[in-house]
Amino acid sequence: MRRLWSTVSLLVLTVLFAACANKPKVVIYSSAEEYRNDHFRKRLQEEFPQYDIIIEYLTTGTHAAKLKAEGTKTECDISFDLEYGYFQSLEDVFADLSRYDSSMYLEDLLPSSKYFPTYRNSGAIIINRSTLEERGLPVPTSYEDLLRPEYKGLISMPNPKSSGTGYIFLKSLVNAWGEEPAFDYFAKLSENILQYTSSGSGPVNALLQGEVAIGLGMTGQAVMAINNGADLQVAFFEEGAPFNVYGFGIIEGKQNRKEVEEVFRFLNEVLVREDKELFFPEPIYKDMIFEVPNYPEKIPYADMGNDNIVEKERLLSKWTY
Repeated sequence: MRRLWSTVSLLVLTVLFAACANKPKVVIYSSAEEYRNDHFRKRLQEEFPQYDIIIEYLTTGTHAAKLKAEGTKTECDISFDLEYGYFQSLEDVFADLSRYDSSMYLEDLLPSSKYFPTYRNSGAIIINRSTLEERGLPVPTSYEDLLRPEYKGLISMPNPKSSGTGYIFLKSLVNAWGEEPAFDYFAKLSENILQYTSSGSGPVNALLQGEVAIGLGMTGQAVMAINNGADLQVAFFEEGAPFNVYGFGIIEGKQNRKEVEEVFRFLNEVLVREDKELFFPEPIYKDMIFEVPNYPEKIPYADMGNDNIVEKERLLSKWTY
């Protein structure tokens, strides 16, 4: 009987493995945060049990570099949450999306027919009031305030060379003040920075750990921390909230595969909207407004004009802090 059960079990496992191996596969390169990817995985598995859907997390820079190196020969079928600047430099890698409905998106977020927006990500000045109060320090109200000597070692910011969040702060001040004054400012600010973090989530993590009192970070991440009980405050200075836009698209040559088409359509019509409802309500749709507890309303967005990959590479070549 033991041998019989062993044989039956082996046959069942063989059948299951064969069934999985025969499932059509869809590979998604995603630069979304892991909690968002977890939500996407769960929903896609529920919706498409007949497909083997793989979401591979890659940082934005690695994501773009991988697609640039692999081109249309990549195993990736759908690229998700890639910065628009990178999409502009990789347009030849992506398929035309004219067959899909884009009428719900804001027109200024549709610069090409090869990618649609996933979310708008703003930056904010995030403050740990408790840490400031413990040190008897006032809450800053301007970028100039951050240069005050009493804030030395109490500020965290992402490195623009490794983080899109860090770069949008640089770009917004270049646009607001001019290139030379902006770089002069960051040279002075560097003296007060505890550390330039490698990722956009670094400043909020440092705030939560009490390592710093002020962070230049992501609005959405700060709000999530607040909703989890953190004593943080989100503020925007006179120059406005810097932001970037992320998108998704299909790799050229993959667009006619039934499984890729169905998964992309579900992302476009359902999951991107759910992502706004749950995590990032900043506007990408014409007629839909979403509310997340403690998320700032009517964010005063900064001027992010001339934000393209050529300009980004030029500015980052000057960044030496």
